[in-house]
Amino acid sequence: MTAKEIRQTYLDFFKSKQHHIVASAPIVVKNDPTLMFTNAGMNQFKDLFLGEASIKYARVADTQRCLRVSGKHNDLEEVGIDTYHHTMFEMLGNWSFGDYFKKEAIAWSWELLTDVFKIPKDQLYVSIFEGDEKEGLPRDSEAFELWKQFVPEDRIILGNKKDNFWEMGDTGPCGPCSEIHVDCRPLAERNALNGKDLVNADHPQVIEIWNNVFMQFNRLKDGSLKSLPAQHVDTGMGFERLVRVLQGKTSNYDSDVFQPLIQFISRKSGFEYIGDAEPGHKGWNEAVAMRVMADHIRAISFVIADGQLPSNNKAGYVIRRILRRAVRYAYTFLNLKEPFLNQLVPVLAEQFKGVFDELYLQKEFVQKVVLEEEASFLRTLATGIQRFEKYESKSIIDGDFAFELYDTFGFPIDLTELMAREKGLTVDMEGFNSALEQQKNRSRAATAIDTSDWVIVNPSNDTEFVGYDLTEIETDILKYRKVSAKGKDQYQIVLRQTPFYAESGGQVGDKGRLEDHSRQFWVGITDTKKENGVIVHYTDTLPTDVEGKFWAVIDEEQRILTEDNHSATHLLHAALKKVLGTHVNQKGSLVNADNLRFDFSHFAKINEADLTEIERIVNQKIRENIPLKEQREVPYDEAITSGVTALFGEKYGDFVRVITFDDHFSKELCGGTHVKATGQIGYFKIVAESAVAAGVRRIEAITAHRAEEFIVNQSNQIAQLKSLFKGSQNITAAVQALLEENAKLKKEVEKSMLAKAGDMKQEIADKAELVNGVNFIAAHVDLPSAEAVKNLAFEVKAMVPDLYLVLTTLIDDKPGITVIIAENKVSDQLNAAKIVRELGKEIQGGGGGQAFYATAGGKNAQGLASVLVKARSFLNL
Repeated sequence: MTAKEIRQTYLDFFKSKQHHIVASAPIVVKNDPTLMFTNAGMNQFKDLFLGEASIKYARVADTQRCLRVSGKHNDLEEVGIDTYHHTMFEMLGNWSFGDYFKKEAIAWSWELLTDVFKIPKDQLYVSIFEGDEKEGLPRDSEAFELWKQFVPEDRIILGNKKDNFWEMGDTGPCGPCSEIHVDCRPLAERNALNGKDLVNADHPQVIEIWNNVFMQFNRLKDGSLKSLPAQHVDTGMGFERLVRVLQGKTSNYDSDVFQPLIQFISRKSGFEYIGDAEPGHKGWNEAVAMRVMADHIRAISFVIADGQLPSNNKAGYVIRRILRRAVRYAYTFLNLKEPFLNQLVPVLAEQFKGVFDELYLQKEFVQKVVLEEEASFLRTLATGIQRFEKYESKSIIDGDFAFELYDTFGFPIDLTELMAREKGLTVDMEGFNSALEQQKNRSRAATAIDTSDWVIVNPSNDTEFVGYDLTEIETDILKYRKVSAKGKDQYQIVLRQTPFYAESGGQVGDKGRLEDHSRQFWVGITDTKKENGVIVHYTDTLPTDVEGKFWAVIDEEQRILTEDNHSATHLLHAALKKVLGTHVNQKGSLVNADNLRFDFSHFAKINEADLTEIERIVNQKIRENIPLKEQREVPYDEAITSGVTALFGEKYGDFVRVITFDDHFSKELCGGTHVKATGQIGYFKIVAESAVAAGVRRIEAITAHRAEEFIVNQSNQIAQLKSLFKGSQNITAAVQALLEENAKLKKEVEKSMLAKAGDMKQEIADKAELVNGVNFIAAHVDLPSAEAVKNLAFEVKAMVPDLYLVLTTLIDDKPGITVIIAENKVSDQLNAAKIVRELGKEIQGGGGGQAFYATAGGKNAQGLASVLVKARSFLNL
């Protein structure tokens, strides 16, 4: 069976068991502060397990694309080394929400594996929870008795809490689980050694294939367990592992899930893929590199397709790190010195066509983003390797230096260790791990949130958003909890009914107030967010009587202004498609009361003529005062068939809301709030257009009163200019003439100063002082430009051998530092880039450059004298 056939067989099997087949959720998580990426099939059903959403289907099955880069048995730096762990993977799953439980889950998993997929029964082992006396948890005897119907007792393994008690996190639903393991060793090996002893022992051929989790408890903040009101089943089967087993392979990478990618890499690189190569033997490094590339391009591509671009923080940094690891392996072991990884995107997109079409529909965009990231990192990588080659050490690579390579240049520690071994050196791993842990602690401290358990006021989950129709409503509190972050305490409140829009789809959350029943006292609502499908209101103070009735009242002025900007983004999106082409798709947005920001796929800067046309179209639609056409609870398939615009990376339900401004212009799926007619927007003005990332542009704009203020200010400035030019009607020509005159005078001044610099070089050179074998000069110079300072520094360098020169300047009231060092004197201690960073602290600034030449700027001119004094200290190390 092919991978596609195996996937479909799984879904068809559970469809025959009355399961509703749902689509995969995006791999990038939204509305859940505890996760950046979907890391398990159950993530999209978390609100159902928590009892915070109504259950539409009691039985569900799907294949979910997931991403894991840390956790049990899955360190990013190990992926590609073994044969069965991955970053991005598919999780086949079937769920029961208060319907069937252990009996059916166990029987169906056995039926599918042995009767349908025909896995030999004597190759399967199962595990159950052995119990935990400390927590008062008994052995899962029910699962044990059920399994005895299918397997001999000696194939039922008692597992500890670590392996056989699944928990969502520190708090939340949890319960015992029953794993199914398959022994893929040759028959002779299976006869020689019982596979039971190899279960959960990281044996590459004895692997877990399926996990049945039985949700019975809720873990509270104090660590105690409370029985759930309903029992659920949550299962997960690794698709890549299943395919490997059914195709009779010894490695996931040998199956048709990965081989199209690996064979493409092999052909293009000229290296043979030897999948069974052993560490230290021929083909090992190349095989690992190909596995890393094949695995990582999957994670990279699907995350980008779901809307997360590589960046320097949070989820964007994770995907950038994965991409850089793949590029490093290609560069180091396959001699691929030019961007190559991006060429795998079309191959991957074709594989998943008809399964996850998000990638196929955006393959050109994703490939462009990967290409630009590769090109950028290859430049950084080359610089890092040069940095390593210049590192001087007799026996050991300092841990801080190894961490600098990791953090600044993207080197994984295993690459640094490899390069060190080639030079006969070792790496101070203790120092590296210490620096890495400090970084992680800083990151955790910056994002740490302490959340109390919910205090239940009214035991009901019947919440309702009424904000499309009402700006206030009388309601009551269902539950609340205290939240602490960055030293500040707040409260989160859930209301039975609320007009407050929760931050979503780029639109910020509503603000307002919660008034008591008499409307005499109130507390402010500072923000509204959605967490696991629940609308959560933030307040600095709890109402006195949380059990009373309240009026929930939004800040109507802020809502109206936000609606102006939100509806304008819909008009802008349509105008962009009309002017630039249908390839334009929204990649992000921010809509608040002050302005709007719209990110979209496009590969070139938008010229002024096109920007003017885009703005003209939007304002034309505003003047037409097009009434809003809002359709709620439209079947998703019906909406898509009607030609509506849907956004990649969004999770849509079976029923959606359609927002239309003219059936032939703007028609989008959207959950946000909008104007009743476009005329309310008033006026639309683009204030900026820029690049966000490769293939993504950004337009920033204003509407309503902000646009009016902008136009008034522009008009006032023009009037002031006219008065300065004595009423000249052609302001442009007058300003141009003034600029030309200024440029002419500036050139004359620079010419004079450069002549002065020519005379200055001998004066500077004469200041050389021999210190520890180095000709040291530190001086302040008065020159008109950074270019003049650079020329002077290099001229002095040509005159003075063994030079270490530090020059300070003050150009346009901005302090600057220039450091230049003779190449033969550059060392780890006497390094221009390092020195200029330290000296920059004296002027409250920073900079960088190369080991022999670097510059810095700052804002504290008073520190320039200290720079000249401190410069000498680097010769005393």
